[in-house]
Amino acid sequence: MMKKRFPALVLALLSICLTHAQVAKNSELFLQLKKQDSIFFERSFNLCDLAYLGKAIHKDLIFFHDQGGIQNRQDFLESVQKNICGNPNRKPIRKLTENSLEVFPLYKEGKLYGAIQNGVHDFYVREPNKPEWHSSRARFTHVWLWENETWLLKEVLSYDHQEPEKSTISIKIEKEIEQLLAEEKVPALGLGIIENGKLQKINVFGTLDKERPASYNSIFKVASLTKPVTAIVALKLISEGKLALDEPLDKYWKDPDLLHDPRIHQLTPRIILSHQTGFPNWRYLDQTKKLRFEFDPGTRFQYSGEGFEYLRKAMEVKFGKNLETLAAELVFHPAKMKDTRFWWDQSMDEKRYVKNHDKNGNAHETVKYYKANAAANLLTTVEDYGNFLAYVLNGAGLSQAVLDEMHKSQVKLKEQDYFGLGWEKITGFSNNEYALLHSGKDPGVSTLAVIFPKSRNGWLIFLNGDNDMKLIEKLLTEKLYLGAELWNKK
Repeated sequence: MMKKRFPALVLALLSICLTHAQVAKNSELFLQLKKQDSIFFERSFNLCDLAYLGKAIHKDLIFFHDQGGIQNRQDFLESVQKNICGNPNRKPIRKLTENSLEVFPLYKEGKLYGAIQNGVHDFYVREPNKPEWHSSRARFTHVWLWENETWLLKEVLSYDHQEPEKSTISIKIEKEIEQLLAEEKVPALGLGIIENGKLQKINVFGTLDKERPASYNSIFKVASLTKPVTAIVALKLISEGKLALDEPLDKYWKDPDLLHDPRIHQLTPRIILSHQTGFPNWRYLDQTKKLRFEFDPGTRFQYSGEGFEYLRKAMEVKFGKNLETLAAELVFHPAKMKDTRFWWDQSMDEKRYVKNHDKNGNAHETVKYYKANAAANLLTTVEDYGNFLAYVLNGAGLSQAVLDEMHKSQVKLKEQDYFGLGWEKITGFSNNEYALLHSGKDPGVSTLAVIFPKSRNGWLIFLNGDNDMKLIEKLLTEKLYLGAELWNKK
């Protein structure tokens, strides 16, 4: 008599019931598996990257489907190629149902060797010249094994396939956002939500270039959201006692255009990070194309990218390291920013880049930068920059004295509106709450980052088009996460 084989999936489920409960949704393991689920299905199912699929599944994969039977690895690969990727005119798309994911750890002798993932996924169909339509919904259970520092999909249950619910809130909101993106001729929206000091939600809507769907890990150019990163680099050095907040920088760097102006001695990290240098935004906008003081440093506010570039050059001379190295050591590594760069280096995956579009929905020519700029052009993902905002909300490793200076109202802009060190500061909320925020604007780029230090919540918005106002207003006034209060104050 043939001995019955109990799949590892069943045994693992039993072991969970006896040993470990599901992990918290803000835990490192949950966020890892959520990311793994998103990347796996975006690349293999939605984008049909079959080479990636072959590397991401275990050599002994077994797949159980309540309508299609049992498949081994080879059967599964052939089925995906034929049924999911075989007809470009009728492409199935898979999306995780909001808040459905559960993760259960698997241990052996106290060491994590895998995880079980339960959830619900919705299937859509994308056809040429037709709106995307919701075709079905199903439950899934996955066993992921951690082997050679890589997550591999080992066993799959796909079951309870049924007609989709016709009017859930999440689907309604998603459709409204996608419709507004189309109306405003903005191809993509990246949305990150921070709650209680942790990045809890990542959504990316739309397309990279009006054709290819934007994925969880799409790379956005974020314009002036570069400045808060540079600011934290400088504040970390100050916090470590390697640089002083009120130290004149001319002993490290003198701009050739200012060699004979004594006001250069007044330029300090505090003056630069609070935008009180007296510099224009960019010298190339001046008729002379030269850098000059438009007023005495420290006397009033004027937003300036030139100031941040001045700070970069001074830090690079003082520490003998370029900005990329300083940022990697002081910010990227501790903030878990693994997919961020200042320029188009060799690690840049151009296939994931979200192209920028003008107000008419036409793509701008992609400009590739090969040199770091302290004020602009950072390339990053929603996940990475969301992790950065969470890092800032949790103190960014700064001393209390430096952290207090960052949050302090350094210069007044208007009523209840100030600039601190690297961040604009909006006050006047209930319970003495305030917001630190920064925006970014370049041709075809509109970005916004907002954090609330007392509640430790935050919001991140990336858009790859010029028509941003209706989209931002929609997100805020619909009270999806933070509500309309900030928008109404602005």
